[in-house]
Amino acid sequence: MPSTTQAPTPPESDAAALSHGLKQRHLSMIALGGVIGAGLFVGSGAGIAAAGPSIVVAYVLSGLLVMLVMRMLGEMSAAYPSSGSFSAHAERAIGPWAGFTAGWSFWVLLCTAVGLEGIGAAEIVSGWLPGTPEWAWVVLFMVVFCATNLAAVRNFGEFEFWFAALKVGAISLFLVLGVLAIAGVLPGTDSPGTGHLADFLPNGGEGLVIGILASVFAYGGLETVTIAAAESEDPVRGVASAVRTAMWRIALFYIGSMAVIVTLVPWDSKAVVEKGPYVAALDELGIPGAGQLMNVVVLVALLSAMNANIYGSSRIAYSLVARGQGPEALGRVSGGVPRVAVLVSCAFGFVCVGLSYWRPDDVFSWLLNMIGGVILVVWAFIAVSQLRLRGRLEREAPERLTVRMWAFPVLTWVAMAGMAAIFVLMAREPDTRVQLYFTGGMTAVLAAVGYAWQRRRAVR
Repeated sequence: MPSTTQAPTPPESDAAALSHGLKQRHLSMIALGGVIGAGLFVGSGAGIAAAGPSIVVAYVLSGLLVMLVMRMLGEMSAAYPSSGSFSAHAERAIGPWAGFTAGWSFWVLLCTAVGLEGIGAAEIVSGWLPGTPEWAWVVLFMVVFCATNLAAVRNFGEFEFWFAALKVGAISLFLVLGVLAIAGVLPGTDSPGTGHLADFLPNGGEGLVIGILASVFAYGGLETVTIAAAESEDPVRGVASAVRTAMWRIALFYIGSMAVIVTLVPWDSKAVVEKGPYVAALDELGIPGAGQLMNVVVLVALLSAMNANIYGSSRIAYSLVARGQGPEALGRVSGGVPRVAVLVSCAFGFVCVGLSYWRPDDVFSWLLNMIGGVILVVWAFIAVSQLRLRGRLEREAPERLTVRMWAFPVLTWVAMAGMAAIFVLMAREPDTRVQLYFTGGMTAVLAAVGYAWQRRRAVR
């Protein structure tokens, strides 16, 4: 193989200069909290409105794909713990250009998401306190979580631990109340039976397709635990434990709650989209104040996502710089924290918030479209990387395979076929087709820059 395309082996752990302040309980809750995000609490409403009760099937199909992706990522992250996660694995397996592309595209996604989550949280608080400016709440949230991430990583872990504990408790209580209501044993409520499930596929195959696409993007956030694992006391055990419990977490929180919601609430109820599916379901049960309480949980989910995305974006940036793929200033570590990377990631989030006010119809819209399909691009890099690294690990270091992909390589190829199918579905739908074009353009530009950088470094 020509020297210009050979990929240098990345360091065993590019988190060597980072602290290891995360405990196993932090990782466990980060893994749980990563499953329960704003996409589930809010975004699932549009999927239910399009797919009806068949949204359960959509979440089952996309959930199976996510479980395969997480298993592949877990295998590589347990073998090579790194704050760069899939970006470092892509560099190791495919080449520096692949790590560059996957890493920086995900950084843009996370930083943009920080701004979006800040706007969403500010809208909720402004609704409770009329007359207060939304921008002031955004600034407050940004400052708080920027400060949290500038401090020791243990602070991030503690914030996420309690945020995740509240979300897990809330959704667990929701599921218990929902099951009791469906069974007809919840005081003051009558069982809805299966009447709301009669029109299972109300909008035909097209509705199911929209539901599948909505459910795929609701699963975003699971990758954070493999980034955080590099700063834990025992990275290998931490990531292995988180990945091994992914199956029941996905089945319980996502698929279970979708089944409860479409059984309790008519799929075509306007409240499902306007109030959010969880609030609509609780209002249907007539539990006083439950809807407003769920709004508090949604706020916590948004703030938790802000916190996690600032953390994840700063660590991805740090890892890229540590591997020579970004401005050296971003790699400066103080007190075990890449503080410059944290500040730059927060600044990008601030810019996104500003664009939402100043240029909502062009620049901000373009930015949203660019990040629309990034998670699928990242998953594709994960699958190809695992396919290439598994054979190398079995030959050179079989003892590192503490987590193994099921039925390798068959299920890896199945996962890749699933991703290809989703790309095709995106190309068929007008809204997602635009996202596919913009994401494809950003990915192509990053890949070209990464490849040019790779060739230049190889010549030196």
